[in-house]
Amino acid sequence: MPIERGDDSLARLASRGGKREAAFLAPHHLAAAERLERLILRAQLMPRVTMSYDPTRIGGRNGAGNDALSATEASAAARQKLNALAANLPSDCWGVLFDVCGLGKGLQLVETERRWPRRSAKLVLRIGLDQLAAQFGLSPEAKGAGHGVTRNWLETRLPLIADESP
Repeated sequence: MPIERGDDSLARLASRGGKREAAFLAPHHLAAAERLERLILRAQLMPRVTMSYDPTRIGGRNGAGNDALSATEASAAARQKLNALAANLPSDCWGVLFDVCGLGKGLQLVETERRWPRRSAKLVLRIGLDQLAAQFGLSPEAKGAGHGVTRNWLETRLPLIADESP
């Protein structure tokens, strides 16, 4: 479920309402949401609605396709990364992020399921994306100590021709 879809909640929140109106979500929010979406896809947590006869999804002899032993190393690593992200975020923020970015739910559905007031999921989503972007090292503007300084892996340059005089 890419974020570029026209009916997607994140794409609507990232678009500007008018010429003077700023977008509700900044580009670093969208980048964090895309990273989270890719991580959830890699972790193979998306629900399937159709049958797949792919041997990697069936799970071998006993048909247990979701246990930790049959998960690939990449999906197991992605699940560990998701666990670490969830541990560092407030539970409401993580729930809204997972519902919107992972399951593709709309904000109105999230508010209805959680019995929240209108437009509250929008604010919780932005707070969660702010914290998620900070964990990924994303910020609204480029910052850093380097300021474009060229760094070398060698402290001094090696001579082109070695001096072989005794």
